[in-house]
Amino acid sequence: MKRIKKLLLLGTSLLLIGLVSNCKNEAKTGTTTASPTATTDEAKEKGQAFIEDDGSTPNVLNIAIGSPDHTTLVAAVQAADLENVLVNAGPLMVFAPTNEAFAALPEGTVEDLLKPENKDALANILKFHVTPGNYSKEFIMKFKKLGQANDQSVPVEVKDGEVYVGGAKIIASVPAGNGIVHVVDKVMLPPAKE
Repeated sequence: MKRIKKLLLLGTSLLLIGLVSNCKNEAKTGTTTASPTATTDEAKEKGQAFIEDDGSTPNVLNIAIGSPDHTTLVAAVQAADLENVLVNAGPLMVFAPTNEAFAALPEGTVEDLLKPENKDALANILKFHVTPGNYSKEFIMKFKKLGQANDQSVPVEVKDGEVYVGGAKIIASVPAGNGIVHVVDKVMLPPAKE
């Protein structure tokens, strides 16, 4: 009887070891394959920006997506494939131009920038609207310029008690889980690189 129990115990142990080993091998070899019917959009939508989370404080991307006044900005972020940049831990300050700000650009500018061949130029403009940090409008008043995510800097001015960043007036501020969104009334265009 003892011998049968020992054999059962040994057999169960070997079976468990085999299962664990098999799981580890599958993880190492990546035996799961993508569905052959996956669309280009599904393959593109990877990273933190595409994880649904209803419990956390919205990040800067969530705030822009949820705003009816920022649909053009969201379309531009998607066209430049920058969604994952805006969900980073941060902290990030995003100067978010409204739809009206984009509409004020010369006719055809937005449509031209959204073309795939202009992705790099669009990304450069959008990164000019992002600064590391989480500063209130009042704190930004203390600066003369801010360093932007595209390795350039943007001037800060105070006129009649209002804060202007790169000539764009901060008209509202919304705290985010990974920083702050400062709504601005103008699209800031980076200076030409020398």
